Amino acid sequence: MSWAGPEDLLFSTSLASYLDKKLLVLLRDGRKLLGVLRSFDQFANAVLEGACERVIVGEMYCDIPLGLYVIRGENVVLLGELDLDKDELPPHMTRVPEADIKRAQKAEREATVLKGSMRKRMEFLDFDL
Repeated sequence: MSWAGPEDLLFSTSLASYLDKKLLVLLRDGRKLLGVLRSFDQFANAVLEGACERVIVGEMYCDIPLGLYVIRGENVVLLGELDLDKDELPPHMTRVPEADIKRAQKAEREATVLKGSMRKRMEFLDFDL
């Protein structure tokens, strides 16, 4: 088995082209992680350094620091390099403390559950919801 040389990295689909770059990783459970890719293996398991979880609720967001983070490859849905020259978020987004974003997440979850239970109660009416 031969490894791609430096001249082949530009056209490579390997994670090697992302080493030492800041990435956004979307996981199967919907979480969004940011960090610098330091290592990976043949199963796409990855190690992020300086990782944080970005939580977005409405127009609020919070980056929760995680430190050195190991991601199992089967949980990765999407992985992409962040452009450091551009702002990561639109200007209307407001950064809030972790406690505030946790409260907002809980309220959003409760609203979703309530909406689901209301739909279930209304199913007998046979409306197209």
